[in-house]
Amino acid sequence: MRIDLHSHSAASDGTDPPAEVVARARAASVDVLALTDHDTLAGLAAARAALPPGLTLVSGMELSSRLDGHSVHLLSYLPAGMNAELAAETAAIRADRLRRGQAMVQRLRELGVDISWDQVAALAAGGSVGRPHIARAMVAAGAIGEPREAFSPDWIGTGGRAYVSRYALDPARAIGLVRGSGGAVVLAHPGALSRGWRIPDSAIAELAAAGLAGLEVDHPDHDAAERARLRTLAADLGLLTTGGSDDHGSLTGHRLGCETTSPEAFERLMAQTSGS
Repeated sequence: MRIDLHSHSAASDGTDPPAEVVARARAASVDVLALTDHDTLAGLAAARAALPPGLTLVSGMELSSRLDGHSVHLLSYLPAGMNAELAAETAAIRADRLRRGQAMVQRLRELGVDISWDQVAALAAGGSVGRPHIARAMVAAGAIGEPREAFSPDWIGTGGRAYVSRYALDPARAIGLVRGSGGAVVLAHPGALSRGWRIPDSAIAELAAAGLAGLEVDHPDHDAAERARLRTLAADLGLLTTGGSDDHGSLTGHRLGCETTSPEAFERLMAQTSGS
């Protein structure tokens, strides 16, 4: 059984429509897929409508939070959907994504990059706007050769010349909101570095006490040593360990199913949710 609990569609910053994501997942022999677009469940209806035989779809999203000025992503599995408070917060996050995106486009134009907000909005196609949309517009303008080059101090990497911060939740509060909606939360790619920072083990322990269900250990950005370290930490804290491809379509090389979650961990995770 192949279970991928982290994927993105064009409802946020993936390149492919939800229907194409589920088709590709089944073609890659994935049995269970969680669609976890950033701060939205908007792609789920289209994914369900196109669900191929043999594939189970898990309702989820990657919820934005911030700790000590650093971004912390929370994979939120929500079989029963969002309650009113969580829905209001995700709407506020998405609205501020628009403001942030427009401000970054303006900063890039001031730096001589010939892109427009209309181009970025067209790439987002009504989905939750993210930096990858701006990166793709920069490639189209010839400012950079490939999207990953945008995520540097020169451009829109965290703290970069054109970077603009945005609204995000306190992670402990975010966990409470998801749990209040009948969901369960896994900390996304906790071993990945951002500007030389990774979430401290002490902070993960505090999130475990706040109701965190697990750690995403098997992720493309984690090497073998980091995976071993995270497994030990998860065991010490009584947390589940999961895996997911963090596929963003062509931006990440269409890698659905490259990392997976064990059936046992999946069952234990779903047991912490309601509405499944």
